[in-house]
Amino acid sequence: MRPTAKRLLWTAGILLLLAAAAGTTGYLLLTRSITPRNSIVFLPEGTTFPALCDTLAAEGRIARPGRFRTVARAMGADRHVRPGRYELRTGMSARRLASMFRSGNQSPLRISFNNIRTMPQLAAALGRQLCADSAAFAAMLHDDSLAAGYGFLPAEFIGMFVPDTYEVYWTVSPEGFAERMHREYNRFWNDDRRERLRRTGLTEKEVATLASILDEETNRTDEMPVMAGVYINRLRRGMPLQADPTVKYAVGDFTLKRILNKHLQVDSPYNTYRHAGLPPGPIRMPSVAALDAVLGYAEHDYLYFCARADFSGYHAFARTLAEHNRNARSYTSALDRLGIR
Repeated sequence: MRPTAKRLLWTAGILLLLAAAAGTTGYLLLTRSITPRNSIVFLPEGTTFPALCDTLAAEGRIARPGRFRTVARAMGADRHVRPGRYELRTGMSARRLASMFRSGNQSPLRISFNNIRTMPQLAAALGRQLCADSAAFAAMLHDDSLAAGYGFLPAEFIGMFVPDTYEVYWTVSPEGFAERMHREYNRFWNDDRRERLRRTGLTEKEVATLASILDEETNRTDEMPVMAGVYINRLRRGMPLQADPTVKYAVGDFTLKRILNKHLQVDSPYNTYRHAGLPPGPIRMPSVAALDAVLGYAEHDYLYFCARADFSGYHAFARTLAEHNRNARSYTSALDRLGIR
């Protein structure tokens, strides 16, 4: 073999070795793990690529920030950072990580809300768990046209939000969240509940209103059906509900221990001592337990109840006003003994 040919073969061999080495290095650069542990990264709207890199480098979320930066730029992930909640798993490569951020492949989260009295409380609860702030959720919750689009009056709208735990994306918009809650509301009112609804003679929205009163009357779920039966008996007889929680709502003070005559005189459509029938809407977000208690109300002939004098949280039920007055005097005497005014 001629010397020139040998040199050419040697040169070609060296180039092949260099190419192989470069390929191996590039492959390792792309596939080798850079996430030493599981972690979660929240990226709000407007996050820049340098800010993303700083976030990943913080607290050791990735082991090779420079490698990620190089790979992400090569893949075009630096040109647009998509907001979201991203789950980093142990053993992820720079390529997989960059692909996740480039595509916006975020992971959903589970949010919960319950024991909510007012729309501002609901807005605050959502703002703490999701990307949009409480002001944005408050604007949605007080959007009368949005409520009307779902078939609710403003006073009824809180009843559309069935308290539970839901899986949603962190970046869901307030309007998108409302749409999801409307779907969940329709799912809640399944065939079984609609069948029980017919037994009550109430509408879905009326059930929510009555359930909200139960939630304020008692935290003893086992007596809720009995209490619901009292209110349904009174509604059917045309008697005013005379529900103390509606007076507290009308006054604007749920901490009241005693309902006095001055409270009963408050002129509000929510004051069920002055106005017959149900109030215009729920006085709080009704719980699932209370909703099902109304749908499964107990049939009996009780027309009255008041708190028991033993402060057990349960109530004394009565068929006649005379019997009820005896129970009420017993409870009032117990309050007097404790100095509760």
